[in-house]
Amino acid sequence: MYALIGGLAAVENVFPPVPADTAVGVGAFLSHRGSVVASAVFAITWTANVGAATAVYLAGRTLGRQFFRGRLGRRLLHPRRLRRMEQLYRRHGAWGIFLSRFIPGVRAVVPPFAGIAKLGAVRALVPMAMASGIWYGVLTYVVAKMAGQIEDVARLVAGLNWGAIVVALVLGGGIAWGIYVRWRARNTA
Repeated sequence: MYALIGGLAAVENVFPPVPADTAVGVGAFLSHRGSVVASAVFAITWTANVGAATAVYLAGRTLGRQFFRGRLGRRLLHPRRLRRMEQLYRRHGAWGIFLSRFIPGVRAVVPPFAGIAKLGAVRALVPMAMASGIWYGVLTYVVAKMAGQIEDVARLVAGLNWGAIVVALVLGGGIAWGIYVRWRARNTA
């Protein structure tokens, strides 16, 4: 069970549709039943997730630019958009990475693009690790403590996912608003 949970938490960084949150939720549920230990579920999930995110970040850093210079890469992401994305990562990278790691599906594209943008390892990996620790810690704790039936796991995971999306959007909107206000103040003065 531990290997399955860790594997899914790692693969999520490469193939976003993999249901890592559900696997962690089931593992936490089983800890409630005494089949596994909740702290081990968290530790394995967090380690596998951050390890895979680090590998994908490094791949993006070493191979990403070459890929996006090729024919297929230019079709997927126009060079102008790639430059803009790199500017955004350099300017708001740590906060953007931190918030994005809470959004299912989006969290998988954060590490490679941080690497492609040549964001420093500390500036990229620390917020990834912190966000993953918070996310999987809360998920493991909530499900282990609150899921009495297996049906509760799906409901709790879905609720936490939607809650994380809303919080990330509100925080992201607040940050964007603050940036806009500062930009507007500079350009109208």
